[in-house]
Amino acid sequence: MTELRTLGSSDLRVFPLSLGGNVFGWTSDEAESFAVLDGYAAVGGNFVDTADTYSSWAPGHQGGESETVLGNWIAARGNRSEVVVATKVGSHPLFKGLRAATIKGAAEESLRRLRTDYIDLYYTHFDDPEVPVEEIITALDQLVKDGKVRAIAASNLSTERLAASLAFSESEGLARYEVLQPRYNLVSRDTYEGPLQDLVAEHGLSTVPYSSLAAGFLTGKYRPGTTVDSPRAAGAGAHLETERGRAVLAALDRVAGARGVEVGTVALAWLAAQPTVVAPLASARTVEQLPVLLAATGLELTAEELADLTAASA
Repeated sequence: MTELRTLGSSDLRVFPLSLGGNVFGWTSDEAESFAVLDGYAAVGGNFVDTADTYSSWAPGHQGGESETVLGNWIAARGNRSEVVVATKVGSHPLFKGLRAATIKGAAEESLRRLRTDYIDLYYTHFDDPEVPVEEIITALDQLVKDGKVRAIAASNLSTERLAASLAFSESEGLARYEVLQPRYNLVSRDTYEGPLQDLVAEHGLSTVPYSSLAAGFLTGKYRPGTTVDSPRAAGAGAHLETERGRAVLAALDRVAGARGVEVGTVALAWLAAQPTVVAPLASARTVEQLPVLLAATGLELTAEELADLTAASA
């Protein structure tokens, strides 16, 4: 079995690949989502990531579709204690922002959809600069005190606001962010590396990067002259127009060819090897897409391979 890893200073132990639930109830219907979740769990996967707003952007959707599918799966399988459920607050159409009352109300709705009485890891989805970190942390801490959340986390948070949040938690003896979820991958390194990564390392937090495969670009399916049928094709394909994108693809091809694995597996393995990263986040719309992701948990790149990829992505 793959060894589980600890998130920050919490008691949460997770599989080294987090399964993204953004597709559940959107591009993957409930039956297919259940199949993907079953396939992930079958190899020891236990860390599922969703958000209250998924998939409010789809026509006819309200938000909460992904949480509902995940909650139905957990109820059907009777495996709540075996799954580390991560969800997010701040972006649902009816619960926007991070005022204390919004956090409290959104958490109750997430618990209802997830069909559970606790959330393992609760993220602020995007920062709300108009709300003092003191109000945000105090509201999140109350959820922990009430037993509704086990650990708190932040996504898309600046170095300054993260530092202020951690300082307040420490000074007041309140729950602190244990995990950061930034955009981070081989073609988006400046979104995390530098002062933000240094701060995370200094305080012993863990990183669970999103966009690990750059909307599919780092799977290698986007090539000159090819057309990909995906809602994210335009954004992912744009990397082909950049020198860095082409260099990264070439380096991925070299390593993948030498190791006899898929390009996407190498991209995730590079990310998993970076300082502070505990579990890259990736989603699978179908069961057929799972093996490429899961293979990364068993692929340890050499120092030379890591250096090759890092140089190409500079």
